[in-house]
Amino acid sequence: MDFAFSEEQKELGRTVRAFLADTSPESEVRRLMETPGGFDPALWRRMGSELGLQGLAVPEEYGGAGYGPVEVGVVMEEMGRALLCAPFLSSAVLATTTLLRSADEDARKSLLPGLASGELVGTLALTEESARWDAAGVHLTARESNGSWLLTGHKMFVLDGATADVVLTVARTDDGIGVFCVDGDAAGLTREPLPTMDPTRRQARLDYHNVPANRLRTHTGGWDLVAEVVDRAAVALAAEQVGVASRTLDMAVEYAKVRHQFGRPIGSFQAMKHLLADVLLEVESARAGAHYALLAAENEDPELPAAASLAKAFCSDACVQATEQNIQVHGGIGFTWEHPAHLYLKRAKTSQLLFGDPAHHRELLARRIGMASA
Repeated sequence: MDFAFSEEQKELGRTVRAFLADTSPESEVRRLMETPGGFDPALWRRMGSELGLQGLAVPEEYGGAGYGPVEVGVVMEEMGRALLCAPFLSSAVLATTTLLRSADEDARKSLLPGLASGELVGTLALTEESARWDAAGVHLTARESNGSWLLTGHKMFVLDGATADVVLTVARTDDGIGVFCVDGDAAGLTREPLPTMDPTRRQARLDYHNVPANRLRTHTGGWDLVAEVVDRAAVALAAEQVGVASRTLDMAVEYAKVRHQFGRPIGSFQAMKHLLADVLLEVESARAGAHYALLAAENEDPELPAAASLAKAFCSDACVQATEQNIQVHGGIGFTWEHPAHLYLKRAKTSQLLFGDPAHHRELLARRIGMASA
């Protein structure tokens, strides 16, 4: 299998990198970190109208570009390098993938054009107090009343949950798990931003008090849809982690060339060479794992669940190692608020836990390849 991107995909990456260099420099990241919403709505709409990023994986019939997971992965990698403050993962990956993989044509026609253009922001509300990413962690309930559905309970750690226009909510019903479409301003829905380690990616607590909702139709069971979406989101996040790790490796190498000790660049010392070589090996291995998983998602490969867990586990650890070693190379300055190294480390640590930590995915991988029982 060829893990390399095509020339068209590489050009997409170069275009997005140039765009983010102009619109998301470090100064803008730091500014948006301090704003209530955590992102720039005008830039979000530009991303949709000028570059079509939010609609890359959306079929043309719904206003998208008709590409797939690989192109989304290319974009995610560049967004990771830039630490973009925007709801791309929640809206263009989680919400969009949920709608695309569902069997609800009415919901797709109603919501996908707005999500693809950037006029709407969506998210998926799954985890609760336990922070579990499996069906056993779902306790929010949905009950049918006079032909409609009402949701009661709460969700935690919802990506961009405080600002999303559409909240696709996972709930438990009498017949199992279901996914429900909820308006962001629905009656009975209370949204509270949560303090997070990573200020560049917002999370929220959502409380539901008999919130009206529409149930999405699914091809099989509701949890089957959610599990598929989480796997695909984990693959996209793995691509972003490669971008974070790659950028911090570049930062470390650049600093090792210009920082002098004992009359020599610190990069000339053997210990520093070994450290950076180890990080390079981790980053390139992570890139191979992420690319393999992206291709599995693109090709509807039955090995996607195993590939997703493999990529998420390895890329999470590689990303944390790269960001930690970047601080080590920079020494004292790397620990300061003024230097961006800590921002990348915080993104790496929170991404490591998102959609399940490496231990969770190694356990999943063992089950998915038949090395352990469920």
